[in-house]
Amino acid sequence: MVRVLVAGKLHPDGLALLKRPDVQLDYVEEVSAASYRPYLKDADALLIRTQPLSGELIAEAPNLKIVSRHGVGYDAVDVKTLSSRGIPLTVVGDVNSRAVAEHTIMLMLAAAHRTVLFDRKTRAGEWNYRNSLDMDELDGHSLFIVGFGRIGRRVAQIATALGMKVSAHDRFQPDAVIEGQGVRVVHDLADGLREADVVSLHVPKVGDQPLIGAEELALMKKTAILVNTARGGLIDEVALADALNGGRLAAAGLDVFSNEPAESSNPLVGCERAILSPHNAALTVDCARRMAVSAAQNILDHFAGQLDTSLVVNLGEIAAVADKAEKASV
Repeated sequence: MVRVLVAGKLHPDGLALLKRPDVQLDYVEEVSAASYRPYLKDADALLIRTQPLSGELIAEAPNLKIVSRHGVGYDAVDVKTLSSRGIPLTVVGDVNSRAVAEHTIMLMLAAAHRTVLFDRKTRAGEWNYRNSLDMDELDGHSLFIVGFGRIGRRVAQIATALGMKVSAHDRFQPDAVIEGQGVRVVHDLADGLREADVVSLHVPKVGDQPLIGAEELALMKKTAILVNTARGGLIDEVALADALNGGRLAAAGLDVFSNEPAESSNPLVGCERAILSPHNAALTVDCARRMAVSAAQNILDHFAGQLDTSLVVNLGEIAAVADKAEKASV
């Protein structure tokens, strides 16, 4: 009997996979560390949404053998502590790239066409605001993609179909991979920021400093749009709000924030030229089902000895820890 803790609301198809005779299921719908913490002491497996999993919490789960993320990011998980105990951390693979890419393009279009503002003006009876010409097109404009993984590549495909001129910057992708998609390679981030009409971020958060701060924002065109559907903390939100409110940047579209949920004190919340969504880019009905099924299947596959190792993000670290322990015992 395997005891599985599901921390966070899960699509019914994912839960159905875990409702079997050899699985004892603990299901906590609330997405918070406090809500699932009491169940850790008995958990053999943990399926987790976006809430934190610290080293302190991991220490409270002596039987833990696998952690399965309901998604592809794992910034809130203490991977080092998991690796030190030989616990694999899995992600769901390529099940959400299309949903996130569509959401990214939606934010670009909404920012360019000022969708929220025109909606508000229409409802208020300000019909003639249409003559303000306060919107633009994407067709014929340049898109700079920072990070050319699965989501970045899909965004490039859709943007190309819309008539955009696409370039990309990715330190880890060979030029041939980017060029093979019909996309121009930009090696210097600053050059890409200077040239682009739209900048879209698709990279993980590395280190404590934002990727796009006041200096980077100053490089961008005053007519440019900045979109982030990747990770909170990639953009200095105070500097972005200042740039938008000061007319030094045209618009922004954000699905992720440094602190979530975004609080009223966040300067972007009251910024008219920012289009905001609550980290829901991947939460379409179809994508939620795919993520739930994949996350649940990773747990079942692990205990069946059939886990797809390409979905284990800390495979190398676990191997290194085991190798070090073996050498120390000799």
